[in-house]
Amino acid sequence: MRLFAAVQPPEHVLAHLERALDAVRGSDEDAGGAGPLRWAPTEDRHVTLAFFGEVPAGAAVELDQGLAAVAAAHRPFRAQLRGAGVFDRRVFWIGVGGEVDALAALTADCVGLGSATTGRADGRVRSRSHLTVARVRSQARARSTPYRRRPQAPAGPDRVAALAHALAVYAGPEWTVDGFALVVSRPGEGRGAGPAYDTEQAYRLGGPDGVGPAASG
Repeated sequence: MRLFAAVQPPEHVLAHLERALDAVRGSDEDAGGAGPLRWAPTEDRHVTLAFFGEVPAGAAVELDQGLAAVAAAHRPFRAQLRGAGVFDRRVFWIGVGGEVDALAALTADCVGLGSATTGRADGRVRSRSHLTVARVRSQARARSTPYRRRPQAPAGPDRVAALAHALAVYAGPEWTVDGFALVVSRPGEGRGAGPAYDTEQAYRLGGPDGVGPAASG
């Protein structure tokens, strides 16, 4: 199984972001459109804590047990989707604010557990937590612009840069992060040939009562 750990924002937080996106993108750029960007479906948007890659069944059981222990060791914390940016001129993301130190500590523990369990390091930089909302389609990245006789829609990299600029001051509603999930990713099986995601297991921060060691005293 191809696995990762992620915080899944609640529906009202994702709905608020969707309204902000609708205000700045064209009508042909929604999740089902065929414009220069491939939009992640609203229900699939998440904040990745650690990517584990392909994990055999035995290691997946160990990973599940380890993530339960990680969750029990962390208290719930406040988070907020805020700001926007672009990675590598092709990935449009929304940032995460709030209690960022608590989020960073949870991320580090999930990444460390993944390395210890699978023997592979998560090569992605996790120092800037974010939620990916769109990616430039490969054909849009390769599209050339010379000799056009009439105005055209901006190519993918220009489009994500414009969207990130438009949402640079975005601030969504705060919510309490009280858990995270172990998610199965199936590349190419989702909407628009993107990945499909299924929650394999959910974990509550602080254990059964939702109060971890960091919240005591």
